[in-house]
Amino acid sequence: MEPSPAAGGSETTRLVSPRDRGGAGGGLRLKSLFTEPSEALPEEPKSVEMPFHHCHRDPLPQPGLTPERLQAQRQLCAACAVCCVFMAGEVVGGYLAHSLAIMTDAAHLLADVGSMIGSLFSLWLSTRPATRTMTFGWHRSETLGALASVVSLWMVTGILLYLAFIRLLHSDYHIEGGAMLLTASIAVCANLLMAFVLHQAGPPHSHGSRGAEYAPLEEGPGEPLPLGNTSVRAAFVHVLGDLLQSLGVLAASVLIYFKPQYKAADPISTFLFSICALGSTAPTLRDVLRVLMEGSPRSVGFEPVRDTLMSVPGVRATHELHLWSLTLTYHVASAHLAIDSTADPEAVLAEATSQLHSRFGFSSCTLQVEQYQPEMAQCLRCREPPQA
Repeated sequence: MEPSPAAGGSETTRLVSPRDRGGAGGGLRLKSLFTEPSEALPEEPKSVEMPFHHCHRDPLPQPGLTPERLQAQRQLCAACAVCCVFMAGEVVGGYLAHSLAIMTDAAHLLADVGSMIGSLFSLWLSTRPATRTMTFGWHRSETLGALASVVSLWMVTGILLYLAFIRLLHSDYHIEGGAMLLTASIAVCANLLMAFVLHQAGPPHSHGSRGAEYAPLEEGPGEPLPLGNTSVRAAFVHVLGDLLQSLGVLAASVLIYFKPQYKAADPISTFLFSICALGSTAPTLRDVLRVLMEGSPRSVGFEPVRDTLMSVPGVRATHELHLWSLTLTYHVASAHLAIDSTADPEAVLAEATSQLHSRFGFSSCTLQVEQYQPEMAQCLRCREPPQA
């Protein structure tokens, strides 16, 4: 190692081969750490925004909500405000009229308020980035909110069913037919107003193929839908159910108003509409439990995903295939792909990922590519899970 002078006063060091110590062409010059301040430091490479990342099919999402989700947020806020006002009015009217049927209708509105607040909360959380603790983000809070809404509705409905049973046993109650009729009429108008606010003209559309924009689990496979439109449509369906229930309560109130001796129509209608309210939450509860138990999405089958991966050129076998959901619309997949020794791993990975995104709309896919071994056919861990 020989020191040598360099231009500009900087010190350099040259590594010289023992057999080529005298030659000038065999040396490798290394810059010293001690350089003159006047020397220009190399510029750091600037990040260039690419239309598509090397391993992500979608471009980097823009901060904030998209125009479609902003429109959905406004619709849900307006409907939630109307629902809260008329729910409070039904509680007051039901108390003044001594009507459990009105209270049952108010309980159903409470479930709708919880559902819409959960949708608004999920829209807000969708703008928050993932962290090192919450690596998947905050999507699962939407599912927990739906579970809390269902549980609260079941608790309130259970109390109303108990009170209706007590009324049928003793019949020592009085129904204010006029107040009940007025409150039921206002409830019908409120549901019509909420349906008008939530009504969407024309079919929903999408400008992407992201898995987070697919329909909820209970709707089965279909065209991709923006999350905002999906939430609004779900709320619209709930409001239509409330409208039918309010019409039933209105019919009972008309009967009691003109025929007070048929006051038993109030607890009887409470029984009927409570069963309807509990039944309407059954699909939601089923899907929520499926998500929390890490079950595969109802709109995506195990066999179609497996067959799609096996159809990729070069793939000999698949194992460790897992399908689950973070929310009703955020689907995730992971799998091991055993490939031929002549197959290109990068090409197999790109094709398999593209197929999962385009055909099934998975929001996140994690695939491990490995060489196929004959022992995999007898491996217990590589076998497919049995049918449920």
